[in-house]
Amino acid sequence: MRLQKVHGSQNSFFILDQTLLKQPLTEQELIALTKKLTATNTGILGGADGVLCIEAPTSKNALAKMRVINTDGSEASMCGNGLRTVARYLADKYQRERFLVETLQADLAVSKEPELAPDVPAFGVEISPIHFEKHYLPFDNLGADKIIDRPLREFDPSAKIRFSILAVPNPHLIGFVPDIKASATLLEQLGQKLNRPNPYFTDGVNVNFAEVLGPKKLFVRTYERGVGFTNACGTGMSATSLAFHLSFPELCPLNEEITVFNPGGMVKTKVSQTEGIYKLQLIGNATVTHLIDVDEQALHQNDVTSKNCTITETSEQAAYLDFIQRL
Repeated sequence: MRLQKVHGSQNSFFILDQTLLKQPLTEQELIALTKKLTATNTGILGGADGVLCIEAPTSKNALAKMRVINTDGSEASMCGNGLRTVARYLADKYQRERFLVETLQADLAVSKEPELAPDVPAFGVEISPIHFEKHYLPFDNLGADKIIDRPLREFDPSAKIRFSILAVPNPHLIGFVPDIKASATLLEQLGQKLNRPNPYFTDGVNVNFAEVLGPKKLFVRTYERGVGFTNACGTGMSATSLAFHLSFPELCPLNEEITVFNPGGMVKTKVSQTEGIYKLQLIGNATVTHLIDVDEQALHQNDVTSKNCTITETSEQAAYLDFIQRL
């Protein structure tokens, strides 16, 4: 069996194609493997932010199904950075450039895009569905059914940060700050608070802080539910792009590419609207850093180690690092 170590904006994952196994992993085996494989101390290659599990689709229109298992064993509704890498894997496997991938809540369109730089493959993915109503996230005890571009003293007593809340479909709390570095401590405190038992987000929430760098240009940092700080969060950058348009329409017009920087690099996003419904597209790298060949039985036994698998490093990470150093 071959696993891949991949990343989108250095949001890293292992890809596990269950359709290639003689006997697919049970749910308990998948969760146990994810927890061990992604941990920095027990996993291989320094761990990862999660496992992207490919399964046979239940939707007749989709080429395959993607599941996102976080490091703590929980399942995310979607992952934009991860979907790009799965799109590349499936494009190579089936020799297709445009198709649909089934996710927990929707079949999403993906497409191969021009390379961002030599040896930096790129894919575009649809981020959908989008909801603002509190029961979709869910959230409560914030004084409104929708929160768009308003201060929340519950999260920022100074009321200087303006927040928006939306699901894409993962739940996101987005705050625009004047200095992303100076706001790191508050972001961590808020991320930890809202992902423990709390009266506002009963299922937790991804917390994003964004600094506006100029017209159609952002820097976004995310504290991700079930993970913690990540180099990048695809749905977070997409949700923040929509909040950027809603809060600063003069700086973020519809149907124009937005450059979104993150600790792991850069992506492009686009916000559009059709018949009153917002649509989001996320375009960025889909990098394969390592190929891992391992006996199938080791997966079932949760015994994937550097001693019992063959690991082959690609040249793509060097190309990606050269790309982001030039940004």
